[in-house]
Amino acid sequence: MHDIRFIRDNPDAFDAGLAKRFLEPQADELLRLDRKWREAVTRQQEAETQRNALSKQIGQAKAKGDEDEFNRLRSEVERLKSVLEESGTEAAKFEEILNQHLAGLPNLPADDVPVGEDEDANEEVRGWGEPSEFDFEPKDHVDLGEGLKQLDFERAAAMSGSRFAVLTGGLARLERALAQFMLDLHTQEHGFTEVSPPYLVRDEAMFGTGQLPKFAEDSFHTDNGYWLVPTSEVPLTNLFRGHIHVEAEFPARLTAFTPCFRSEAGSAGRDTRGLIRMHQFHKVEMVCVTKPEDSDDELERMTNCAEEVLRRLELPYRVMKLSSGDMGFGARRTFDLEVWLPSQKTYREISSCSNCGDFQARRMNARFRREGEKKPEFLHTLNGSGVATGRALLAVMENHQNADGTITVPDVLRPYMGGLEVLGA
Repeated sequence: MHDIRFIRDNPDAFDAGLAKRFLEPQADELLRLDRKWREAVTRQQEAETQRNALSKQIGQAKAKGDEDEFNRLRSEVERLKSVLEESGTEAAKFEEILNQHLAGLPNLPADDVPVGEDEDANEEVRGWGEPSEFDFEPKDHVDLGEGLKQLDFERAAAMSGSRFAVLTGGLARLERALAQFMLDLHTQEHGFTEVSPPYLVRDEAMFGTGQLPKFAEDSFHTDNGYWLVPTSEVPLTNLFRGHIHVEAEFPARLTAFTPCFRSEAGSAGRDTRGLIRMHQFHKVEMVCVTKPEDSDDELERMTNCAEEVLRRLELPYRVMKLSSGDMGFGARRTFDLEVWLPSQKTYREISSCSNCGDFQARRMNARFRREGEKKPEFLHTLNGSGVATGRALLAVMENHQNADGTITVPDVLRPYMGGLEVLGA
């Protein structure tokens, strides 16, 4: 959500920010609606003031027995009552239209975000490790999993349709090991607090983090008013909604391991093979909530936390700063971690870490009050994958595969696998 006061004072800067998102100027229309709303509010307030003053005069006229003045004043009060109702209705109408317009506009990119329409304009920031090399032709994770008889798309499709999978045996345990490892790392070494949140949320929670109203088709909705969480960013961030918090609470760092549900409405035909793009997957999420002056540093910290996961799993990766056209709706700056996949001979996204500034906090009315200050301020919110366990699983499978189709378990996961060193041996 955008601050209409900022748009009043900086209409050209606001439109310039939208232009980086390749959107048409909006400031003139927003300010027109804003003027209509404020004019109606002013009429309503003036009519209320006049009515209150006349109500006192009515009492005085009645006390004096001045019937003509009493009736004249009563007629004027009735007229003002009609003005109040009409101006109130008009104010509410324009406020709703204005808010609908504002709610449909994405966050403005930070100044250092590269301008570009898509991923081709993303910039590589750094990398770690060298692409895996083999003295045999590496298989993709689908062939590896089916070869182990521990990855089954056919039976999943019979139950649920496409974009679902069944993991069994060692692969199911390996995914669970990945989640436990990530949670332990983030809570024991990175200072995050583990949370077990709801998986079903109401409209206002989805609105708060930006999934509604624009991206309703990307999520699953129940027939009794709930949404299945597309990511635990939604419930974790909404823990701060609707309150004025104390300064000492921040930075707040939360992590959760949850299933995630996405309809993938806009990805027809993409990544139809394998585990990359599923309707249901699991993810360890990181959410940070900070004071405004700390959020950029917190984004670097969060990104480093996700990187450490990949380093300990011995997975080559690179960090990309996303362009203005490739960033998510609510982000002002985003770093993607892309892991090397030998079967595709390319890097693919495994984590996305974003600073949303006060964009989500305004939608949720999440504020804090500095010590000694009276006026509350909006918080800054950040989110990042720490990381998606399904994509981590396939990356481990492909990068640690052996010529005989077995998979070497990374050292860091062996304590969670009962000491198992090779899967499928």
